[in-house]
Amino acid sequence: MTLAVWLHNLSPILIELGPLPIRWYGLSYLAGFFVAYLLVKHICRVGISSLKPEHAADLVVAVAIGIVLGGRLGYVLLYKPEMLWEFSNTPPYWDVLAINKGGMASHGGMIGALLGCLFFARRHKHDFLYLADLFAFTAPLGVFFGRIANFINGELLGRPCAPDFPFAVKFPQELLDADPAFLNKVFAALPPPGSIVPGLMSWDKWTILDLMQRGNTIVTKAVEPLLTTRHPSQIYAGITEGLIVLAVLAIIWIKPRKPGVIAGTCAMVYAVMRIANEFFRMPDAFLIDKEFATFHITRGQWLSALLFIGGAVLLAVSMKRKSTVMGGWLPPHKNTPAS
Repeated sequence: MTLAVWLHNLSPILIELGPLPIRWYGLSYLAGFFVAYLLVKHICRVGISSLKPEHAADLVVAVAIGIVLGGRLGYVLLYKPEMLWEFSNTPPYWDVLAINKGGMASHGGMIGALLGCLFFARRHKHDFLYLADLFAFTAPLGVFFGRIANFINGELLGRPCAPDFPFAVKFPQELLDADPAFLNKVFAALPPPGSIVPGLMSWDKWTILDLMQRGNTIVTKAVEPLLTTRHPSQIYAGITEGLIVLAVLAIIWIKPRKPGVIAGTCAMVYAVMRIANEFFRMPDAFLIDKEFATFHITRGQWLSALLFIGGAVLLAVSMKRKSTVMGGWLPPHKNTPAS
């Protein structure tokens, strides 16, 4: 007995507030930063730390700015450099600034976060690698929240799977990157547009997606059979790149470690999880005819391989470095120095 295929009909918007809708994606960032603040403050209170608990928020703000800037610029430079010279007639006009349309690179966000840590470390006289450890320890939960938001948004779609796969999902967002032949097939399966939306002269993919998310049964019944069953790769990523990475780091940081050990380990474990998860995630549509067509290796896998190497180097250097152990998340009476 198999579970029925679930049709994804979730809206990316939680609440409509006129021109400023509250989106799940934005809430995921806020949740990630808030949980990061709580974790950093806890470690500063119970662990061996040069950072006072009352300064935890300052560090999180610096890192948050780095994540947003690095994530966006990383997406532009690593995936869509043409956005540098593309403009529109609507705010914010420059495509680089149009974060509301999506496009954040996790690898770029990591670099931005580390630059935020470096800025804070130099300004307030802290060990940069210790601050990097704090960021690395809190990042997996942010990744988890972000991947759940990706699932709600119906973005970063999974690769096709068998219809009888227990966790198979159909995403109407498949229409957004569909080829014209498939779209024409969808349009032909629908009734005349004016019979569904008065005054509508012709079908388009955005209108169909909106109607399905609003629960229109006529459109849903016509389109659903044509959609592909897919892996919910966003959920896989939330578990592997988020919760599993956090579990590994939590075990290692039960007791204080040399600065850099947690950051290096995080980079390596995340890279392995990301490489594995990419086998279930569709390559980006605008990259599928590039290196993936030749090597069948995604851009995310290439970048994660480099991240793994960087993490291994950082871990080796940190272990050999003469430094005082820091961090640890257990209360003081259970916290014993690392050997």
